[in-house]
Amino acid sequence: MKLISREELKEKLDKAENIKLVFALRVNQYRAKHIPGSVHFEKLDDALQALDKDDEIIVYCANPACPASILAYRYLIGHGFKNVRRFAGGLQEWEDAGYPLEGEGVIAFTCG
Repeated sequence: MKLISREELKEKLDKAENIKLVFALRVNQYRAKHIPGSVHFEKLDDALQALDKDDEIIVYCANPACPASILAYRYLIGHGFKNVRRFAGGLQEWEDAGYPLEGEGVIAFTCG
């Protein structure tokens, strides 16, 4: 399984590289909190229609112990996608680093 580090993912997002960042958990979890720029698919079959086999795809879920991104990774590889990596640290590692998040469950702090 090909992995991507938190730092490399952050760099790709900061540079606005053309990647497909796929959130591999349920839609309610996606609505609550996700990495900016992420996409979500109700079913993995939907990803087959929306993604191109040449896309650079990065899948992630909640944390290193969460199997959802592993399943999504294997599913995409099994359907001929070649450029897929897993961000194993997921939301937990991203949030622990203080990196930005989007969603209904994200609290925005303002001064003043």
